[in-house]
Amino acid sequence: MRTSRGNTMTSPYGRRDVASVAAVLLLWHAAIGQAARAADVTPRVEVEEDVYSFNDARNGAGPMWCAGSTTLVRSGGRLFASGLETIPDAKPLTNCRWFLLSRDEAGWRRVRVDAEGRTREPSPLAAFPDGRVFLSVNPTLGKGPEPDGGPARPDVLEFRADHPEASPVSLTPTWRGSPAFSEHSYRTFVADGAAGELLLMQNIGYKHAEWTLRDRSGEWSARGQILWPSPVAVAGPTPLRLCYPTVQLKDRAVHFLGVGDVLEPNPAYRTFKRGLTGRDWDYVFCRLFYTWTPDITGRPFADWIEIANLDETRGQVWPCDLSVAPDGGVHILWTERAIDERLRAKFFPAAKQSVSLNHGVIRDGKLLDRREIARDESEASGLSGLRHRFHVTPDHRLFVVYGIEPFGADTRRLLENRLAEILPDGRIGGTVKIPLARPFADFFTATVRAGSPASWTLDMLGTRPGAPDTIGYARINLARPGNATGRAPIRGS
Repeated sequence: MRTSRGNTMTSPYGRRDVASVAAVLLLWHAAIGQAARAADVTPRVEVEEDVYSFNDARNGAGPMWCAGSTTLVRSGGRLFASGLETIPDAKPLTNCRWFLLSRDEAGWRRVRVDAEGRTREPSPLAAFPDGRVFLSVNPTLGKGPEPDGGPARPDVLEFRADHPEASPVSLTPTWRGSPAFSEHSYRTFVADGAAGELLLMQNIGYKHAEWTLRDRSGEWSARGQILWPSPVAVAGPTPLRLCYPTVQLKDRAVHFLGVGDVLEPNPAYRTFKRGLTGRDWDYVFCRLFYTWTPDITGRPFADWIEIANLDETRGQVWPCDLSVAPDGGVHILWTERAIDERLRAKFFPAAKQSVSLNHGVIRDGKLLDRREIARDESEASGLSGLRHRFHVTPDHRLFVVYGIEPFGADTRRLLENRLAEILPDGRIGGTVKIPLARPFADFFTATVRAGSPASWTLDMLGTRPGAPDTIGYARINLARPGNATGRAPIRGS
């Protein structure tokens, strides 16, 4: 593992083909010699439905674009989702608007829509258990078409779960100085629900991200910067920004897992790709980094730790999720695809393809354990999508919710969503299929990282095969022996 430079802060207090049946699909779970505790969890689908449809805005984003954040939360016993719609006749890039939905006994309904602003990206949600719901927005400051984008003004809007139709309150985040925010925010929005605190992070070009903390008293009392790792050096330094991070704020400690998003730095690779795509640019996601601070209000972020590096064969890594355990261990979840097959024949013909979903545990800034939850060594990907997630239950059990495409009897891959448990010693417990009629290819959950409570209810919001322009929802009860419902009743859902 490599480290890179630290970060600065200021504060007043311190990411098909079907292979033949003979292709070896290697999927396993390392629970040898130990009972598969996930066997005592029986996922029961209670709700499975469409939520809304959308049109491609042709601006490079979409409803699932905010990656490590979420657009689904629970607060005050209610369920909320934010949506993204294309404004008729508006031109990219800032040609979308947000809307807020709530689900009650009658189903989903729009409770609020942005009637004035224009934006490019979806708007992440966060929440507190007392019924406060927060929406991160990034409206453009421009007045007309912006084909190349333009300046934007980040804001956080506060809603009440018991009256979401009411006009939200603007919380007006404050920053260090006057950062040049734009429509490409790559922002992160998370909450420590128990502590009643919010963290908003937003990228500035290829150098750093700005961050600001709203404390339990309601003040944006700490702010600073997180500097990216050192530039890539192939044919001269190439900026290496980190994007699509998964972040957790807990008791003012902040843990950050992000992927390098860099313009292809290898001149030979770039020339070859240009011949394939006709484009002068191609972005690669080959390196995964982690950093943390024990107290964002008074301690700088630590030097970067490189968790994975697939530069040599232009593989792809993707940060999926992060969860801080009661004992302080930081569980991380990520995918790796070993090679860019477009380049194999010319540049690394002996390289073998594999796709894996990986789990690791970090403690005190060191990666102490790494295990594969699922692995596929066939030439077709056995993992579906990029947004595999952790789910935490009220008794602190940790599960992985993921998409997989095993071979069916007719040799075709059939999408499934599965649940696997991370055992207390870090090993991977049993796996169980979630019996969805329409499994998710990509999804968000009502995650603890956004302030939703730990729960025996698994909420999923995202896209499904056959309906790429429709966002769907499912509610899954993780029933347990001796508990017919597996959860307390949840009002309004």
